[in-house]
Amino acid sequence: MAQVLEFKLPDLGEGLTEAEIVHWLVSVGDVVAVDQPVVEVETAKAMVEVPCPYGGVVTARYGEEGTELPVGAPLLTVAVGASAPADGPEPDSTAPPPPGPAAAPVAEAEPAPAPSPAPSPSPAPSPAPSPAPSRDGASGNVLVGYGTGAPVARRRRVRPQRNGDRTAPPAGTTANGTAGPVPVVSPLVRRLAREHDLDLRALTGTGRDGLILRCDVERAIRDGVTASPAAPPRLGPEPAAPQRPAPHVPDRAQASPPPSGATRVPLRGVRGAVADKLVRSRHEIPDATCWVDADATELLAARTAMNAAGGPKVSLIALFARICTAALARHPELNSTVDTAAREVVRLPAVHLGFAAQTDRGLVVPVVRDAHTRSAESLSAEFARLTEAGRSGALTPKDLSGGTFTLNNYGVFGVDGSTPIINHPEAAMLGIGRIVPKPWVHQGELAVRQVVQLSLTFDHRVCDGGTAGGFLRHVADCVEQPAVLLRTL
Repeated sequence: MAQVLEFKLPDLGEGLTEAEIVHWLVSVGDVVAVDQPVVEVETAKAMVEVPCPYGGVVTARYGEEGTELPVGAPLLTVAVGASAPADGPEPDSTAPPPPGPAAAPVAEAEPAPAPSPAPSPSPAPSPAPSPAPSRDGASGNVLVGYGTGAPVARRRRVRPQRNGDRTAPPAGTTANGTAGPVPVVSPLVRRLAREHDLDLRALTGTGRDGLILRCDVERAIRDGVTASPAAPPRLGPEPAAPQRPAPHVPDRAQASPPPSGATRVPLRGVRGAVADKLVRSRHEIPDATCWVDADATELLAARTAMNAAGGPKVSLIALFARICTAALARHPELNSTVDTAAREVVRLPAVHLGFAAQTDRGLVVPVVRDAHTRSAESLSAEFARLTEAGRSGALTPKDLSGGTFTLNNYGVFGVDGSTPIINHPEAAMLGIGRIVPKPWVHQGELAVRQVVQLSLTFDHRVCDGGTAGGFLRHVADCVEQPAVLLRTL
C-alpha cells in the first residue's frame, strides 16, 4: 500500500526565508525518482532547482508559478510505493494539504507515531558517506537543514488563532511585547515588524492558513498600520522602553491615485533583494564620491601586447581588478565594513571582489574570491565563468555573497560616469566609465587619447577624503602608466 509523504520547501541556506515558484518541473500523476528536481524556485540570491527526497507518484502540488512560499510550506505530496496515480479525480494543483493526522495542526508537541513493526529488528542506520534510498523511498539527503533519512522524534505545529479561541498556547511575543499566538514563521518578518513598532496581531496574513509574510508587513508599514490591540493590565510599573523615532510612512490618503492603465510590478526575488539592499545602504552609509579622468591609452596598448604574446586572453575588467587590488593593499581602509553595534571599523584581510553584471533577471553582483592572490589571467577566467553563470541563471548563493569591495563597469552601457550606491555592507565601490577618444594634453602637446572616467564612492565613516583620493589617484596612475603596477607586485 502506498504511503503519501509531504515534501516541504527546505531551508535553502544563506538566511533565506522564502522562495518564489518559477517553474514546475513535474505534474500531478508524474512518477519521480529519488532526488529528482521537481521545481525551480527563485530566492533573493539565485535561481535553484529543488530536488525531492522521495521517489513515487506526485499526488498534489501546492502553489502556482509566481507564488511566494515561506520555508517549511508544503511543496508537493508523493505516494511512495505507488507506480501509477491512485483512482479518482486528480487533486487541484493548488489544493490545501490533504486532511489527516499528519496534516492536522496540534497545539502541543506530540511524539511522532511509531514505525510499523518489521518482521525482524534491524539496527538504527548510521550516517553513510553517500546517501542511498531508504525503505520508505527517501534519499536521506540533507537539503540545508532538511533531512529525510529518519522521522523526527517530536514535531510542533501551531494552530492559527481564531476568534473566541482561548485555549491556543502562546506562539511567542509580538512587537509590543504582549503574548499571543501569531502565525509567523520567519525571523525576518518578526524583526521587520519589531523595527517599525508594528503589532503582528493587527495584520491578516496572505500566506497559507493565514501565515503572515514579509509582503504583508511591508504593506502594513506603507499603510501606516501601527495600532496595537488592547493588552491585559500588567502588575507593577511598566518597564521603560527605549525611545526611537517613528518610521516615515508616506501619506497615502493625500497621494494621487495611479493613472488608468498603470502596471504594478512586484518587488520580489532578486529585484526585491536588490531594492532592499540599496535602500539599506542609503539609510545607513554616509557615502561620498570623488572622480578623476585618466588616460587609458597605455593600458589598452599593454593589454594588446599581453594578448598578442599567446596564452589565455586577458580582459580589460581583469586588468582594472588587478589594479584595484594593488590599490587596496596601499589603502586597506576601503576593504572593510562597519560594525554599527560595536562602533568599530573592521578591516578585512582578504579581497573578495564583486562586480556588477546585468542579466535578464536584473542586476547581480557575483564575487571573485581572494582576488588579491590572482593573476590577470586567473581573474579573466573567473570573471568569464561568473558572467556566463549569471546569464544562464546558474549562480549559487555562495557566488553572490561575501564581497568586500565592488567594481562597477557602467561603461558597457555607453555612459561616462556615475555615482553608484555602495553594496552594503561594504565600504566602497569603484566605477569605470566608457573609454572614448578625447583631446588630451600628452607630453606637453594636445593629442587624441583614450580617456576613461573613474569614480569612487566610499563610506565616510571608514576614511576621509584624503585616503579615498589617494586610492583613486593610485588607480589612475596605474591606468595611465601600467609600469607603476610593477612596484606593488
